[in-house]
Amino acid sequence: MPRLRRKIDQFLINWKKDENRLPLIIKGARQIGKTNAIKHFGENYYNSYIEINFIEKSEFLDIFENGYTIDNIIKNITLKDPSLEFIPNETLIFFDEIQKCPNAATSLKFFKLDGRYDVICSGSLMGINYEEIESNSVGYKKDYMMYSLDFEEFLWAKGYSEEQIEDLYICMKNLKPLSNTQYDVMLNNFREHMIVGGMPAIVNRFIENKNYSGILDMQKQILLDYEEDITKYAGNLDKTKILNAYRKIKVFLGNENKKFQVTKLSTNARNRDYIGIVEWLSSAGIVNISYCLDNVQFPLKANYNPDNYRLYYGDTGLLIGSLDEESQNDLRLNKNFNTYKGAIYENIISEELVKSGFPLFFYKNDKPSIEIDFLIRDINSIIPVEVKASDNPTTSLTKIIEDNYYSEVQYGIKLCNKNIGFNGKFYTFPYFLTFLLKRYLKEKNNI
Repeated sequence: MPRLRRKIDQFLINWKKDENRLPLIIKGARQIGKTNAIKHFGENYYNSYIEINFIEKSEFLDIFENGYTIDNIIKNITLKDPSLEFIPNETLIFFDEIQKCPNAATSLKFFKLDGRYDVICSGSLMGINYEEIESNSVGYKKDYMMYSLDFEEFLWAKGYSEEQIEDLYICMKNLKPLSNTQYDVMLNNFREHMIVGGMPAIVNRFIENKNYSGILDMQKQILLDYEEDITKYAGNLDKTKILNAYRKIKVFLGNENKKFQVTKLSTNARNRDYIGIVEWLSSAGIVNISYCLDNVQFPLKANYNPDNYRLYYGDTGLLIGSLDEESQNDLRLNKNFNTYKGAIYENIISEELVKSGFPLFFYKNDKPSIEIDFLIRDINSIIPVEVKASDNPTTSLTKIIEDNYYSEVQYGIKLCNKNIGFNGKFYTFPYFLTFLLKRYLKEKNNI
């Protein structure tokens, strides 16, 4: 099976070309392909690639005991393994699973100042308070957040070319409806992506077998692995409360308002008892948080309520893998999403938006009754985005665009099972074009 092409591949190539590059910390959830991507890059773009996994090779945990002078670090590494070759300006050092060795992150400042060797760190980071890592080597490192495969990467995995994907964008750019063949094929691909998710091992299995055999078992195993990590790496936080919150995400998504409510997690549960829990799940890459805006105005990050939020799975395939067996069979055999239909479509859109670089916000106002699933922005305007499981009316979207109170809203976007169009108030795009929204908005404003 050929290696999956990933967007991080081009990022790493561009990083190496930058003469002023900083050491990297690649963040992200477990099993999304971080190690594979870095290894591929190191072996193909450096004359010497040195990988130290602090879990598999615990004997390297003390390589920083003599301080952070690079010569001392290299000396200690080669004492452990004399076969390793350090070639100045031609070597990539990869410190993997740094949650076991936070000193590796501290060393990045000294590697940058020394300048002879490129360094990348990675790991699940579930076991580390991100602030602990980020306080080390401030100004001497670059962070990169990696995710599971988005829809474009899924299309690459299925063999689609850049030209075929560009054809989709040209239609979007020109507001030209897709052909029936384009639409039907891409919608089917998107539904496959929703069910399979973006975990590389699972996508590889699906591409190789051309069916869903074994997919559910793999998804359930990853969910169990995450639970095991929670019990192993929760630190000073209450592990039981993290597990309780994690397991209830799908329950709240199945509710009409989808609001995550701590007070409904268990008897006598209080918000103050769960401080840091949701943030921990987000930092681990397991969930994406969408905050409710108090006011639809710029800047978005200064107008949200930190106590009113929705939680979405970071990978929609794992949401589907968490459902009961009857729902699983119904979904795969009949493409019937039942109770979770709206939640699954919202989850996949939230996932595609985050992977495109958008923060997540929603809006709900009772007077007048307006509820907007997501709000994003371009240079000049706040853009309400409605997600419809079918081509339902968009009352809230129309209200917020027409109401002069929302002066910074100029137009909206509706994502649904409908072809490309524009009615003078909002653009309509099929779900599967969400991964192109960032590019579309940027080029639309440039024009």
